[in-house]
Parts: sequence; structure tokens; C-alpha cells
Amino acid sequence: MYLSRLPQRGSLIEFDTKLPAGPQRTKDESSKIMSWFDEKAPKGARLVCLDPYGKDTSSEGLAKLLVRWRDDSIPATYFAIGGADGHHPDLLARADQKLAFGSATWPHMLFRAMLAEQLYRAEMISTGHPYHRS
Repeated sequence: MYLSRLPQRGSLIEFDTKLPAGPQRTKDESSKIMSWFDEKAPKGARLVCLDPYGKDTSSEGLAKLLVRWRDDSIPATYFAIGGADGHHPDLLARADQKLAFGSATWPHMLFRAMLAEQLYRAEMISTGHPYHRS
């Protein structure tokens, strides 16, 4: 619902693996994300990895980051949500930004909804819409 409300319309791309949980699965998932990003993302796009050790940011901070990138003519921003074991270090090293939504562990489906809502909220903050204050 929140992605469909964004002016640029967000979308969700899933990268699954058949490997069991653990380091190989994390590496496989992260490799798929990097390959997709290299092949499909527009030149100059930004990659944000959601990681519990990333920078904890406020809704206002996320809005400022996205506005700055928009003002700098960044063509697109992609957010990567890790699996149960997180992201491989190679993907984290490649990310333009690493963000955290606090130190709690969140179920994957709930985290997707939280991210979508935060992207919508960031858009509302940047346009001065009262949604953020309600």
C-alpha cells in the first residue's frame, strides 16, 4: 500500500536461494543482489543496505538523505533487506549507505512494511505534508 502511494512508485524485488541458513546462503543472496544491481540499476543509482549495525536514523534523517540524493540527480535508490543471517560483507562494503531501524530483530515481512512506510513518510516530510505529524 505505501509503495503504491509514492510519486515514483516503489517496487519489490525478491532474491531467493534454496540453500539452508548460514554463510553460504548469505553469500548467495548478496551475490544475487549485487549482480542485479550491476546489470539492471541505472548508472549512478544508490544502494542502501538495511543492517542492524548500520547508522540508526530518524524519519527526518532518511528524508534528508533521499532529498539530498534527489537534488544531486541520483536516478534511483535501492534498499536491500537481508535474510535471517544479514548481508555478506562484500555487499555491505559495496553499499552507499548502511542504515538500521534500531537494534531489535524484525520479521522479514514486517520489516518490508516498515521500510515502505518510512519511504512514504520521508516523502511526506520532504513535501511538508501533515501525515508525518499525525
